Amino acid sequence: QVRLVESGGGLVQTGGSLRLSCAASGRTFSSYAMAWFRQAPGKEREMVAAISWSGGRTYYADSVKGRFTISRDNAQNTLYLQIDSLKPEDTAVYYCAVDGLQTRRLGDWPGKEYEYDYWGQGTQVTVSS
Repeated sequence: QVRLVESGGGLVQTGGSLRLSCAASGRTFSSYAMAWFRQAPGKEREMVAAISWSGGRTYYADSVKGRFTISRDNAQNTLYLQIDSLKPEDTAVYYCAVDGLQTRRLGDWPGKEYEYDYWGQGTQVTVSS
């Protein structure tokens, strides 16, 4: 059974930092890109960061560039998201997910939300002002 389990969320003050983790089990995803999404109350889920299978390519949404850092440890089958300089607008449930496609054309990377096959249950991040 494939499972993705996020952890590391919590309540922090503006300007604080968190490190989210996503532990995968049931199969290895070292050959697949992975991503972090978030969904704030009343808003659609959005991709905030993605990383290629090797870690050599990353993507960040404009709203998080310079503050979020995505990384992965394929030996541990774990995905990370370092979040710095947190803002109240970063408050959301954060999800990790695995790309359903093992290869993509360059112009298609990192893909769309519906193309991501496996999802975790999410971890809540709340930033107080």
